[in-house]
Amino acid sequence: MHVAYSALRPTSENKPVTASIQHAKSKHIKKLRYKGYKAACHKYQQEIAAIQQYIPDWEPKFR
Repeated sequence: MHVAYSALRPTSENKPVTASIQHAKSKHIKKLRYKGYKAACHKYQQEIAAIQQYIPDWEPKFR
């Protein structure tokens, strides 16, 4: 029973690896979102230019 319990118990060695993996995933997701934002801005550049005629320096928000 002790062997099964200790095999399932998280150790302090696993925590940094998990945190670094989550950080890498988060960083990857942010890159994908930014690429999507740039693609959308490029796709709708004419519409953005039309809006900027009435509201100078307006830009779509990046969330």
